[in-house]
Amino acid sequence: MTLSVQFLTLIAMVSSGFYLGIIQETFRRFTPYWKNSKLLTYFLEISFWLTQTAIIFYVLFLVNAGEIRLYVFLACLLGFSIYQVFAKTIYRRILEGIIKVLTAIYRFFRNVIHAVIITPITWIIRLFVRLILLIITLLVTIVFFILRVVFTPFRWIGKGIYYFLPDSFKNFLHKIAGFYSTIKNICYKWVKYLKFKRR
Repeated sequence: MTLSVQFLTLIAMVSSGFYLGIIQETFRRFTPYWKNSKLLTYFLEISFWLTQTAIIFYVLFLVNAGEIRLYVFLACLLGFSIYQVFAKTIYRRILEGIIKVLTAIYRFFRNVIHAVIITPITWIIRLFVRLILLIITLLVTIVFFILRVVFTPFRWIGKGIYYFLPDSFKNFLHKIAGFYSTIKNICYKWVKYLKFKRR
């Protein structure tokens, strides 16, 4: 390995250590969001370190064909230490600022989508449901009105005939009337329910 390659390797590993400090700080910032799930925590920790190891080794491979020496680890540790001493506080502030900006952008687009898409669709669905309930209520009301008009003359005739019927037949008619009253009450309850839903 030539001296220039060694120097490039040293610079690359110091930079990789500095990068490792940044990416670890970023990863730790979001750790609280999944710390309650142990399985997810273990999976992400393992995936994170495997990914970073692969990235650093790839950088080393590009610089010196992947030749590992003791100074490679020392240089990486040096870069990580430089980050911890000189850049950690500054990067935290920058990271928090970026998170705040991204959060504000997300909230803005969420509110826009809610106002432009979700709210109109919800309003249209509610209007459609109310129209359907209104039509059903009107149809039921019209049907009951027609039935009342149609059967009123028969009702009058029936009352006249009723007085001339024997008592046994009158008892039978009372039973039928009770069944009719039950069905009528059920229908009225449905009409009231539909009117209430429409409101």
